[in-house]
Amino acid sequence: MLRVLLTTTSYQDTPGAHHDLLAEQDFDIHCERGPLPESRMMELAGDFDAFLCGDDEITKAVLNKALPRLRVISKYGIGLDKIDVTECTARKLPVLFTPGVNHTTVAEHTFCLLLAHVRNLVDSANSVRDGQWKRVTGHEIWNKSIGIVGLGRIGQEVAKRALAFGMKVHALDPYWPQAFATENGVTRHEAIETMLPEIDVLSLHANLSDSTRHLINTERLKLSKPELIIINTSRAELVNMPDILAALDGNKLGGYATDVLDEEPPPADHPLLKHPKALITPHIGSRTYESVPRQAMRATLNLVNYLKGEKDVIQANKF
Repeated sequence: MLRVLLTTTSYQDTPGAHHDLLAEQDFDIHCERGPLPESRMMELAGDFDAFLCGDDEITKAVLNKALPRLRVISKYGIGLDKIDVTECTARKLPVLFTPGVNHTTVAEHTFCLLLAHVRNLVDSANSVRDGQWKRVTGHEIWNKSIGIVGLGRIGQEVAKRALAFGMKVHALDPYWPQAFATENGVTRHEAIETMLPEIDVLSLHANLSDSTRHLINTERLKLSKPELIIINTSRAELVNMPDILAALDGNKLGGYATDVLDEEPPPADHPLLKHPKALITPHIGSRTYESVPRQAMRATLNLVNYLKGEKDVIQANKF
């Protein structure tokens, strides 16, 4: 009987046909509440034939212990920066993932964060809940400019919604979708330095890589308007957190609304948690009753089909 390590909490917590499909397999399923740090993965590695994972730290050290028994990694989601894909490829270990299933949900959450931030929604609603009547003046997003870093599936959905709100759309992406940009009047930028001075809102949708890590830092924030609002539903490491905090405290940045943090869950003393210019949600951008079953079913199909030798799999690495 094959042993499978299941760590993604969204998968486990949300009902759907993915549970039935997994239960139909002759697998021994061991569940953990991820994302798991390298230390816990090291304790578990070596006892499983497959990982059905979320954002667990699957490092070279973990792989060294997990192999040769480990046959496949099936990632629930599209972000692969927590997995040493290069090492997996060198060891001919397939890494499967689920592109194209959560773009609507994440785009909607992006606008949830943006609208909540500019209209002081959380603070106002909580004041009423507490028996107060705190009326804080907010801002419109109509006729404002939004800059999108990463004009892939999610970025394009964000652009569509921005246009519906009457915003002007700027974007940056090395793989430029010309047809989409032309049809929707998106202004192209080759570098973030030219885009920052033009925008009121920055929305991050890039993959994390050496070139995008700490993309937003003190030097680049000097180019932006001091009232700029940054929305991050991608990866926490796209911004330099100390630089973000310094800009917020120094009135060099209007606000930071994020669904991702550098440590999840964060420690109680994380300086961003109670910052008056910050709005944080607990990594729920793709966690809806519609999106989770889509992602979970695709991740399960990837796993099951690969182990059965069938072709219907989506593999991130090639060898």
